[in-house]
This record gives sequence, C-alpha cells and structure tokens, in this order.
Amino acid sequence: MRDFSRSLPMSLLRAREAVMRQFRPSLRNHGLTEQQWRILRALAAIDSIEVTELARTAFLLGPSLSRILRDLDARQLIERRIDPADQRRSVVSISAKGLKLMAAVAPTSEAIYEAITKRYGARKLAELQEMLAALEQSLSGLEFAAGEGEPIDE
Repeated sequence: MRDFSRSLPMSLLRAREAVMRQFRPSLRNHGLTEQQWRILRALAAIDSIEVTELARTAFLLGPSLSRILRDLDARQLIERRIDPADQRRSVVSISAKGLKLMAAVAPTSEAIYEAITKRYGARKLAELQEMLAALEQSLSGLEFAAGEGEPIDE
C-alpha cells in the first residue's frame, strides 16, 4: 500500500485545503460558509434547479443541503418553490439579494484567483484544471465491487 501522504485522495485534499485557505477569510467577512458560497455559485450559473440535482451539482449530502438552503432562505439569498410538474419536489433559484451578495464577494474572489494564478502560473493552472477534468472523466463509470480489487467498467 502506498504511503498515506502520497495517496491521491490526500494529495487532492491538501491541495483543496491550500486553495480554500485563500478564500475563507473573504467568505467569512461576508457571512458565508464554503458550502453556502458553493450553492450560490451553482445557482448563479443556472435559472433554477431541483434540490436533488443541486445536491449532486454541488457535491453535498441531502441533509447538509437542506440545512444550508434553510439558512440561505432565511437570509433571502435564494428562492424556493414547489416544482409545478411534481408537487413533491422543490425548485431553488438565487434571489436578487443573493446576486447582490455575489457581486459584493466577486472582486475579492477575482483578486484571490489572480494572486493564485500569479503565484502558480497561468499555464500551469490551466494544465492542472485540464488534468483534473481528464482524471474525473477517465474515472467516470469505473467502480470497484465491494471488497474486490478488480474494477467494474460500466
């Protein structure tokens, strides 16, 4: 078994932590958690989305998402409504107040991106993003049977 510190999941987590460490102070200054920001960013990119799909898009578990949405709704940063096609489902969108908050956070966020790009290098950052996308794509559909070492390729 490879050394714990050299495992791919740990390397990715350390890199994520190094990146998020740059953004957290700004998010805190605006009263946001990482997860709340992730939800607002996801909602700003679309018109509206069903809650279950939002959980998949933002990589959040349902119970966590429910709590986050409750908080964002209480702050009037999102709008929730019943899906007209299926009364059991809820649809979420970002509110005007949510968009205004994003506009307030955006300049600092962009400055952080610029600092990261300057420090790491634009070419290397673009290559990293391409490599991560390629890794994600190459692993999609690859699953291992429980307790087995042989991949099941769908």
